[in-house]
Amino acid sequence: MSTTTTIGVQGMTCGHCVSAVDEELRTLPGVTDVAVELVSGGTSQVTITSDAAPSDDAVAAAVAEAGYAVAPPRSLL
Repeated sequence: MSTTTTIGVQGMTCGHCVSAVDEELRTLPGVTDVAVELVSGGTSQVTITSDAAPSDDAVAAAVAEAGYAVAPPRSLL
């Protein structure tokens, strides 16, 4: 059974940025797919499909390795 994790990534502007984030996230154990909805210069939605939910720290480290930052979760207040 697979699980889906959705995060926001800040600062991507082009296809090269998308490729860098995609490549780094796919190195995480169990990740089977990565889909990015690019919002140039804003917060892009990234959906990670994996065998088990990856840790927040592992995802943040992979995104940072690509040169970007995970957006903070939105407040519901």
